[in-house]
Amino acid sequence: MSALSELSPTPFGRLLTAMVTPFDEAGQVDLALAGRLARYLVDEGSDGLVVCGTTGESPTLSWDEQYQLLEAVRKAVGSGVKVLAGTGSNSTSEAVAATAAAATAGADGALVVVPYYNKPPQEGLECHFRSVAAAAPDLPLMLYNIPGRTGCALEPSTVAKLMDCSNVVSFKAASGTTDEVTQLRARCGPKLAVYSGDDGLLLPMLSVGAVGVVSVASHIVGRRIKAMIEAYLSGQVALALGYHEQLQPLFKALFATTNPIPVKAALELVGWSVGPPRSPLIPLNTSMKQSLSQILSSLRQT
Repeated sequence: MSALSELSPTPFGRLLTAMVTPFDEAGQVDLALAGRLARYLVDEGSDGLVVCGTTGESPTLSWDEQYQLLEAVRKAVGSGVKVLAGTGSNSTSEAVAATAAAATAGADGALVVVPYYNKPPQEGLECHFRSVAAAAPDLPLMLYNIPGRTGCALEPSTVAKLMDCSNVVSFKAASGTTDEVTQLRARCGPKLAVYSGDDGLLLPMLSVGAVGVVSVASHIVGRRIKAMIEAYLSGQVALALGYHEQLQPLFKALFATTNPIPVKAALELVGWSVGPPRSPLIPLNTSMKQSLSQILSSLRQT
C-alpha cells in the first residue's frame, strides 16, 4: 500500500457539529441552553462539537462570551467528547491570544480560520498559522479554509509547509470542491485529517480521503449523517448514497441564505428555541421558513 492510499487518523472523531450559539430573549448568550443543546447533539451522534465558529456567530460574540461558552459546553459534555473552540481572527495577535486561552480553558482543539478581509499572501498565511501553532503547542489545530467568507484561500502547498508544526493535525475544507481534499492528500499525505466543511459534499469527500465532517445539518439529522458515514466506511455504498440523496433537500435549505440563519429557524421548528441570530444577521423570512418546515415534515415521514 502506497503512502497516499493510507487512511488518515480521526483526531476529533467522524461527526463534529458546528454549534449554534443560543441567545435568550434579551439577546444574551444562554449558557444553560447551550449546555443542554450540546448534550443533545452528542446523544444524536456527534463525536465532537465546535463552539464559536461561523455557525456559532463568532463575529458578534465578545471574547469573554466565547470563553464562557467554551467552558459551559466543556462542562456539559464531560471529558469523553471532543470540544473545539473557534479561535481564528484576521489579527494574528488576537488569534494567538485566543488559542492560548482556549487551551487553558480545556479545549481539545482549536478551529483556526484563514484571516478574513485583509487578504494576506500565502507567505503571510504561513506566518500567521505558525504563530498560532506556537502559542499552544500541545493543542491540536484544525485549519479552516472557507474562501467564500474570508476573501482568500489557504493553498495546499502552504498547508504542506505547515506540517512541521506538530499540532497542525486537521483541516476543514470548505472551498466547495472535492479537489481540495485530493490536493491536500497529495501534498501532505495521510498525516493531515481532512474534514468536509460542507454537508452536501460529505459523501463525495469521503470517497477521496476525507475522514468526516464539521456539520451544520447534524443539529437536525445527526443520527442520519452518522449512519451515512458508517455505511460508507463499512462498504455499504448504496445505503450511504441513499442517505446522501435523502438529505440533499435539507442540506440545500440550510444554506439557502447565510448560515446560521436557516439552522436556527430549523431548530426552532423542532422545538429548540435558540433565539434569532444577532444583528446584522436577521431571522429567516416567512417563505423560506415555510419551505424548511415542509422539508422537515417530509424527513419525519421517512
